[in-house]
Amino acid sequence: MAFLSDAILRIAPSATVAISRKAADMKRAGRDVISLAAGEPDFDTPLNVREAAIRAMAEGKTRYTNVDGIPELKEAVARKFRRDNGLEVGAADCMVSSGGKQIIFNALLATLNPGDEVVIPVPYWVSYPEIVRLCDAVPVFATADASTGFKLTAAALEAAITPRTKWLILNTPSNPSGAAYSADELKALTDVLLRHEHVHILTDDIYEVLVYDGGKFATVAQVEPKLLGRTLTMNGVSKSHAMTGWRIGYCAGPRELIAAMTKLQGQSTTNPSSIAQWAAVEALDGPQEFLAGWRAKFQERRDLVVKGLNAAPGIDCLTPEGAFYVFPSIKGLLGKTSKSGTKLTTDEDFVMALLEETGVALVHGTAFGLPGHMRLSYAASNRELQQAVERIQAFAAGVR
Repeated sequence: MAFLSDAILRIAPSATVAISRKAADMKRAGRDVISLAAGEPDFDTPLNVREAAIRAMAEGKTRYTNVDGIPELKEAVARKFRRDNGLEVGAADCMVSSGGKQIIFNALLATLNPGDEVVIPVPYWVSYPEIVRLCDAVPVFATADASTGFKLTAAALEAAITPRTKWLILNTPSNPSGAAYSADELKALTDVLLRHEHVHILTDDIYEVLVYDGGKFATVAQVEPKLLGRTLTMNGVSKSHAMTGWRIGYCAGPRELIAAMTKLQGQSTTNPSSIAQWAAVEALDGPQEFLAGWRAKFQERRDLVVKGLNAAPGIDCLTPEGAFYVFPSIKGLLGKTSKSGTKLTTDEDFVMALLEETGVALVHGTAFGLPGHMRLSYAASNRELQQAVERIQAFAAGVR
């Protein structure tokens, strides 16, 4: 009898975590490393949010809470969805988990049976297909490459749906590409979804506040209210308020699904951190003016990185509309050899050689389902980004 389960053997470790860990190990060993592999804001959590956490501790709010979150936070979540997204939901339609990833995990584990299918646009966040596989379900990949601006088209969605499709996972703005769907682009997809009543939609809106060039964020149930009853809208405070370590994700969805997810969470982690929940109340209800400054800084960094990468031979980088990633093509450099003699057969060969030879840590595109690319997170200082771009340019210039 095997000791490890079939389920755990179906999934792969996170490539982003693995490369970030390797970069950290190199740094501890004394190497000069610029790690642009992880996806987290480099800003501090706003002071008012930190102070709310301190107050919660001082007031003894450090005990178990309701499994699905304190009432005050669920009310704040519902207010946020009504205020910012036009979703007609109340606290009873919402729940809170230990990060957005747990929301996704809970939803899929609570609903998927062996053989069920989940449509996932490519490129995708690394965890989507692995969670589906853990549930013994089948990820169905719908290509959304650079030819469509890394956005799923209505035709590609229609082609991917079968009678076994249970979910579509849609992430906008996207990790890894930064693609952000307009309301009109989402409407083309929702028109398809209206025709397939057996398909539910999980929208990962974690990068909602990071849309650039004056663009306006839109989400599925906002664009097509008829889909509210089969849409789970997920969000969190990790990216919006630089709270990645606080581990608070939240969602709104059909009450039957929320109840099932709550049952599952009650048998796993129970409630999210009580202290972090009180901080999240302040994050959602408190001042949001700082976000304009953060957006401007991220847009400035995006422009620096896109310009610098496009100046490197063999690299082609689209300008993303949101999040804090670029996902350039490096196909022009594959099949060649680095200056130090490393054969660059795959995108993984490329990013590993780049790390070893220049100290710049990025993630290969194959980890996100689209070979021939790499992901760079520009959630770093302008100085670090400029140095990283210069090292990438020098590395690319040395490829033969």
